[in-house]
Formats: sequence, C-alpha cells, structure tokens
Amino acid sequence: MDPTPTVSSALADAARVGPFFEIGTNPAEEADPTWRPFRDLVEDPEPLRARIAHVRTVLGGADAVEERVAASIALQGLAARLVSGPLAVAVLHGLVPAVTADALQWRVSMTGPWPLWLASPGPASTPLPDVLVDELLAPLIGAVRARVGVSAKVLWGNVASSVAGAKRVLAADRPVSAGAAARVAAEILDHPALAGAGDRLPAAPPDVGWSFRRRSCCLYYRVPGGGTCGDCVLTSPRAGAPRSARPRS
Repeated sequence: MDPTPTVSSALADAARVGPFFEIGTNPAEEADPTWRPFRDLVEDPEPLRARIAHVRTVLGGADAVEERVAASIALQGLAARLVSGPLAVAVLHGLVPAVTADALQWRVSMTGPWPLWLASPGPASTPLPDVLVDELLAPLIGAVRARVGVSAKVLWGNVASSVAGAKRVLAADRPVSAGAAARVAAEILDHPALAGAGDRLPAAPPDVGWSFRRRSCCLYYRVPGGGTCGDCVLTSPRAGAPRSARPRS
C-alpha cells in the first residue's frame, strides 16, 4: 500500500482490479466534450431512457423483454460501476473519493459499461456509505423509477448485490485485503436505504467474512434464456437449502 496515496493514485490502483473498478482521473480527458456530470444523468430524462432501451435491445428486444426488466438490469450495471471503485479505494488506501454528482463524469458507450471520470479527484468529507447512497445511488434510483414502473425494492436489491459482488471480486484479486473488504462493504450495506435489501450470512467459499443473500430478484429470470443469480431470493430461501425457481411467463 502506498504510505501517502493521493486519490488519483488510489483510483489508478483500484482500476487494476477490473473494468468495473475503473474511474479515470487523467486531466487530458477534459478535452473530450462527450463527458457529462453525473447530475445530468438524473436530471435529463434522455440518457437513462436511451440506456434502458439499449439494454432492452441487447437482452432480446421490446417484444421479448419487459421495460421494467431492462430498467432493473441497466440500473444494476450502473450501480456496479458506481460502487466498485470507491469501495476499493476505501479498502486498499483508506480514502473516500469525492464522487459528487457534479465532479463525477460519465459518457455513453454502446459496447460495455459506461466509462467514469473524476474531473477533480480529491477526498470526500463524508463517510463512504453516505457519499455513494445519498449523492449518487438514491437520486439514480429515483430517476429510473420516474421513467419506468419498477419496484424500489428490486433496485435497492440490485445496489446491495453490486456491493457484495464488488467485495467478492476485490477479495479475490487482493486476498490480503479480504477482511477489510468485508468490513467496508458491510458498512455500506448498513446504510438505512440498504439495510432491508438482504442478509449477511456465514461466509461460504469464495466469500470471506460473510456471504450475501438479497431479499428481492433483479428480474433477469424473465429474460429469454435468463436465470437466477447466486444471491437471488428465488434460489436462496432464508431458512434452508436452495430451491429452484421456474421463470414466470
């Protein structure tokens, strides 16, 4: 660990974990006019509408996939991008980057997750759970629900699942930090907005510290050829062995 890390160097280190952990800080990106502040994503209806439509097309098209299913999957992808990098920075370097709605930038990509860039990387003055949930995730969920009739419980479950997934990936990539990853991820999940989204259970491999089971379903099983995830409420009942679930027509 760098004994005197900057937010920029910490984010660069986190990006090495994987593409969902990447938040760029290169000042040369300022010359690219396609970057937009996160605030635009929740205030301008068009980008989210277009992203949900794109995900719906990728999953099978409007005739095969409900709009609320596409909205759920789109939100989960965005949430994973938003939580992974800051979580890794907090775990690996003890820093909370100021990923505010004005400083954090995004741009459209049609071939994968939307890239993120932090125009002025610096430390936040509030705890990581509040930065992520209050500044980014709660407004994003509100914006999705203003456009598509999808359950808030589903969307918050997607966020919680993304936190647990980021913890697992980070622990696998940096085993020495697995305990810290479990602690920081648990702090995020303890935020009031996420407290009812799932349960932390005794760790089962490959998890360290705890395993996660959500109390909702992301609806991917309603996609043609889709299924359920390992932490889904449909396949992991609270009090016993896993059960199978048939997709509902």
